[in-house]
Amino acid sequence: MKTLATYVMLFICLASCNNGKQSIKGDTEFQRQLNAEYKDASTSPLKEEDRKVFEGLDFFKYDSTYVVKALFKRTENEIPFKMKTTTDRLPEYLKFGILEFFLNDEIFQLNVYQNQDLIKDEGYEDYLFLPFSDETNGLESYGGGRYIDLRIPESNTVVIDFNSAYNPYCAYNDKYSCPIVPRENYLKTRIEAGVKTFGKH
Repeated sequence: MKTLATYVMLFICLASCNNGKQSIKGDTEFQRQLNAEYKDASTSPLKEEDRKVFEGLDFFKYDSTYVVKALFKRTENEIPFKMKTTTDRLPEYLKFGILEFFLNDEIFQLNVYQNQDLIKDEGYEDYLFLPFSDETNGLESYGGGRYIDLRIPESNTVVIDFNSAYNPYCAYNDKYSCPIVPRENYLKTRIEAGVKTFGKH
């Protein structure tokens, strides 16, 4: 009986220790970090009712095919412009450069942008914004396209990891104002990597 009681106490201890500390789902560090952010009430874009039952985002399976080395070409003499969003807000961006890369034996280009307000914040001085849309939009992925975060490269190449593509906050909550992917950043191919659409199973 003493042994049984010991096991019962151990089970209770383990249960209480794990209470509220469930392991974060995700196959990669990026996936785990994003899921942790969305589970946390202080950082989550989810509506409260969605966050309370949130267990993890849906992702395409990690695929190294979608980690590409791109040729970075800095665009000179660009004039800042107001990027359209899902609301009346018009943040100021600068077309910072062009990324050219091969994917599945085809060559593609994407424009990369710099938010003129965000670069004033500490830690974001070299931040670049890469919005894109592709042929999975409206099917497996969010219809409005997805984003990737980059930093200004120190050379003429930059690695684009489409496995780290994430949805605009507007995909989860219409209270947010999100930049609309420019038409020139449409990829005429399927990018089966990154975050999938939310709430569609």
